[in-house]
Amino acid sequence: MKALRNYLDKIKPNFEEGGKLHAFKSVFEGFETFLFVPNDTSKSGAHIHDAIDSKRIMSIVVIALMPAMLFGMYNVGYQNYLAAGTLATASFWDLFLYGFLAVLPKILVSYIVGLGIEFAWAQWKGEEIQEGYLVSGILIPLIVPVGCPLWMLALACAFSVIFCKEIFGGTGMNIFNPAIAARMFLFFSYPSKMTGDTVWVAQDSIFGLGNDLPDTFTAATPLGEIAQNITPNASVCDMICGFIPGSIGETSVIAIALGACLLLLTGIASWRTMLSVFVGGGVLAYIFQATGLSDMQWWEHFILGGFAFGAVFMATDPVTSCRTECGKYIYGFIIGAMAVIIRVRNAGYPEGMMLAIFFGNMIAPMIDHFIVEHNVSKRLKRGGTK
Repeated sequence: MKALRNYLDKIKPNFEEGGKLHAFKSVFEGFETFLFVPNDTSKSGAHIHDAIDSKRIMSIVVIALMPAMLFGMYNVGYQNYLAAGTLATASFWDLFLYGFLAVLPKILVSYIVGLGIEFAWAQWKGEEIQEGYLVSGILIPLIVPVGCPLWMLALACAFSVIFCKEIFGGTGMNIFNPAIAARMFLFFSYPSKMTGDTVWVAQDSIFGLGNDLPDTFTAATPLGEIAQNITPNASVCDMICGFIPGSIGETSVIAIALGACLLLLTGIASWRTMLSVFVGGGVLAYIFQATGLSDMQWWEHFILGGFAFGAVFMATDPVTSCRTECGKYIYGFIIGAMAVIIRVRNAGYPEGMMLAIFFGNMIAPMIDHFIVEHNVSKRLKRGGTK
């Protein structure tokens, strides 16, 4: 690492004011601060919490996403071979390699398009490259079906970066989670590629791996089957482990839980938000079950669809969620409750979690505002000053 540091110090003058590569200063600083902690410090207006910077926070979130991503790759291969009827003859590496080759292009497209826009925007504005897309770039491929075409994914990434991030001022200023915005863009613009019985399985062989599926195959998600009053074939064990059709990174509760442990141990994610999402969802799910409005067990909502993934990785986004401690409880409870309401009462939209988080992002500033005003009012009543 010392040799790399010395090399960067050697070429850095070329990117400074007056250097022959000055036009690419933002690009150089982006790579430098990604590899090493920057030496520059804030001179004013800073609220220092600890020594970790935003890029290190984003890097920890990316590491926390690794179990869900790796299992998602394996499950893509698993579902393909299962639908083709050749699962018994496939090895672990056959399944994983097939899924890896199916998912990798989506990750590459997400980062190339998103970071390309980030770099171009920074160069145009003469600003530093912001680090927020390090997480969004991997989140977006994980919350879409494996059958989502690459050109649609590229459009969604461009939409989320430009219209849900940069026009608000960049990282830290956006009111909507960019990954959620990308998912919403795809769902409402191209619903046939985001729902149905065939979008959850990669249908083609890749470099001789996998099998071409029969024209009549179906691979509906358990939530989709329940919405059609069909009892899911998957067992509870399959649902928890993740051997079910679904978006790439959302199926395995175990893999998601591993990521949640890392986020909680490092203090990156708020346990208040995470816990209250499950409490809100559990309360509403139990009410629907007790009143006979839903045939699902209340706890099944936690292990199906994107509920756990959304609660751990999306609702806890520190930029778009509530900042006040009390507000985090309210914010999470509303998201969990709304997700279950959408699932139970809207048969045309059996998932619901992403829409609930999108709505939560919308009202988070209002929740914080009322919490702060309430605290100020209490302090004034005690004889303090505003």
